[in-house]
Amino acid sequence: MSYTLEGRTGPWEIVVGLEVHAQVTSNAKLFSGAATAFGAAPNTQVSFIDAGFPGMLPVINRECVAQAVRTGLGLKAQINLWSRFDRKNYFYADLPQGYQISQYAHPIVGEGAIEIELADGSTKTVGITRLHLEQDAGKSLHDQHPTKSYIDLNRSGVALMEIVSEPDMRSPEEAGAYLTKLRQILRYLGTCDGNMDEGSMRADVNVSVRKAGEGYRTRCEVKNVNSIRFVMQAVEAEARRQIEIWEEGGTVEQETRLFDTARGVTRSMRSKEDAHDYRYFPDPDLPPLVLEQNWVDQLKASLPELPDERRARYVAMGLSPYDAHVLTLEKETAAYFETVAKGRDAKIAANWVMGDLFAAINRTRTSIAEPPVKAEYLGVLLDLMKDGTLSGKLAKEVFEAMVETGRSPGAIVEERGLRQVTDTGAIERIVAQVLEANADKVAEYKSGKEKLFGFFVGQTMKAMQGKGNPALVNEAVKKLLG
Repeated sequence: MSYTLEGRTGPWEIVVGLEVHAQVTSNAKLFSGAATAFGAAPNTQVSFIDAGFPGMLPVINRECVAQAVRTGLGLKAQINLWSRFDRKNYFYADLPQGYQISQYAHPIVGEGAIEIELADGSTKTVGITRLHLEQDAGKSLHDQHPTKSYIDLNRSGVALMEIVSEPDMRSPEEAGAYLTKLRQILRYLGTCDGNMDEGSMRADVNVSVRKAGEGYRTRCEVKNVNSIRFVMQAVEAEARRQIEIWEEGGTVEQETRLFDTARGVTRSMRSKEDAHDYRYFPDPDLPPLVLEQNWVDQLKASLPELPDERRARYVAMGLSPYDAHVLTLEKETAAYFETVAKGRDAKIAANWVMGDLFAAINRTRTSIAEPPVKAEYLGVLLDLMKDGTLSGKLAKEVFEAMVETGRSPGAIVEERGLRQVTDTGAIERIVAQVLEANADKVAEYKSGKEKLFGFFVGQTMKAMQGKGNPALVNEAVKKLLG
């Protein structure tokens, strides 16, 4: 079902395209050897190149190029063996060179596609227009002094991949699903950490609206939105603003806007520049970037398994599509599940990871990256259930003790004497005691009150402190009652 917004003149369709700036995972910047670690003191990770000193020549970082190619391959996109860096000219206080080294007419990655999954179970393909490499600008700080702005150049020159989508999304949900999937792919590839709260991934959201059957109307760009939730809110807020303008007989002006997260509205920032305003021209300090097909093939062969392929493999292992989706959302979750499930029943492993482990993570406020129970230990716990050492009930008890202590299940079982009793002789002796102590109920059972069978099983398990093997307890009760 298509998503529309209702106005006074009837339904309107939203058209959304995203430009995502993803910081490349690398130890050094795109054209200098300065460090890229997050959280360093201001202006402590700046080379002469990053600071725009005269006569400093940029040198391309090979690993940043490799990361861009890996990303393009992960997006099933065209890798361009010949690309070029251009200068994008504009003046801003935190851009010391007076231009940004970017790619314009000849990007390193061409057209690709991402398949997104929506809440109703349907899928949709969103086109990728291009991916190009560029250097980030510095950061202006306006809250450090009452009358002055400070400049931090730590981010100046950091490598970014700008990933531009086609205007294929038609709702806030689709925009959120696209960003979620793109972040997931980048994290699986290891090409961007996806930490939106640290600014290493942010989105420019292009929004327009139209009536059914119309061509595209004027779009506005909402800059630097730094969370998936805010992207979805910005799409809706900007679409409603434009509908109101069109319905009042006005015209939407192409411009750059900001999303006010506190008020849930977009605000005008500046009129939208076109390419000619930036006076792009080839960077004279950098030769064209020429890749060898053999090198690209080597990178392709070394790519990790991506979310779509991993999800399909989990379904083939017997998991439901929903379980496979949940377990592959985060790379760390998939890695944890792989360890638990190795050589074991995949469905049982999935149930424990998505049930008991997720609950423990929520309760202890930890994360799958630093879980309250090691994946290896949870795997051993499943082995102890399979070989009859632990019943399901005892396993839950041992798991809670593992959460509390961080110890292995074997150590907890021995220390607390939680081993399941499978000695049929010992079980029959306790059943006989239970029946003897409840002779009146035995008489009732034998006169036709068969529901009491569960009572005898329960009393036996209680007497054995839950350590009796349930199947053997049932057999013993049946035998002695007979």
